[in-house]
Amino acid sequence: MTLRDDLEKIRQEREKNIKDVGDLKKLDALRVELLGKKGPITQALRGMRNLSADERPKFGQFANSVRDELQSAIETRRDELKKALLNKQLQNETIDVTLPGKPVAQGQPHVIQQIIDQIEDLFIGMGYQVLSGPEVEEDKYNFEMMNLPKDHPARDMQDTFYITKDILMRTQTSPMQARTLEKHDFSKGPLKMISPGVVYRRDTDDPTHSHQFHQVEGIVIDKHVTMADLKGTLELIAHELFGDRFDIRLRPSYFPFTEPSVEADITCFNCGGKGCAVCKYTGWIEVLGAGMVHPNVLEMAGVDSEVYGGFAFGVGPDRFAMLKYGVDDIRNFYLNDVRFLTQFSKKG
Repeated sequence: MTLRDDLEKIRQEREKNIKDVGDLKKLDALRVELLGKKGPITQALRGMRNLSADERPKFGQFANSVRDELQSAIETRRDELKKALLNKQLQNETIDVTLPGKPVAQGQPHVIQQIIDQIEDLFIGMGYQVLSGPEVEEDKYNFEMMNLPKDHPARDMQDTFYITKDILMRTQTSPMQARTLEKHDFSKGPLKMISPGVVYRRDTDDPTHSHQFHQVEGIVIDKHVTMADLKGTLELIAHELFGDRFDIRLRPSYFPFTEPSVEADITCFNCGGKGCAVCKYTGWIEVLGAGMVHPNVLEMAGVDSEVYGGFAFGVGPDRFAMLKYGVDDIRNFYLNDVRFLTQFSKKG
């Protein structure tokens, strides 16, 4: 049997073997077996030295054609196996596009932000501006222009975090009132604004206190503004946030930046005014402070207090949220516990 006959037999047998291979790994092993350095074609080419000079070119050409045919058969089979593997994978991973998708949980604003949004919407509807100011504030605007000079004892109630002796973390959003009073042109109309934001005080965290909380402070300055205007505004706030079933009352109080000053109470949400442990059996719950703007505050901002006057008020969204929803610990608002926060509807 000649070398040519051996190669012809190898081609016929191996072409059948190639077609019968069922996976890529076995196909690669067969390729190495046939076309590698120790394969039958390589061995046959080495045997060419025993052939005559006339036979060598013809045999070499034949051997190369056998190798090319086997290589082509292997590549064709490889493509078939890859395609079959891909089709099987696609079949196993078929997606039914008609099936309903997995629901995605939709978030909502934080409950305190909901309260702030409600307050902002209310006052925007009444023609107020909504202005925000810096949280790192000057002592001048935070205290002095609010009628709280450096030696004023009322500063002790608003002890805060100081950056330097003249720069601090604001204790209230009132500084924005002073900044706006300085710039406002009263020849173009009255000043009506609220300033929401975060404030800081050196309080020990407990169920009713936090070193960081929210405030919305407002001010109205114009000619002929009276306490009646203030009471009407406070009643509107209470009814908007708590509902029409609540009454409001004003009690005399003291704030350095207003004179006269008042505390505003609403009917206890728990007992409806009958008296209970929540309201300490008074039937009322304190919700905010307010008053007529002190003449000193106006004069320090360059506003003539003989011509202009007005009222100011401060609302605590954190406290409003506690009262509205019966939350007994302010710290719950800041723990980021989704189980707690998702209890509050998007409407606030």
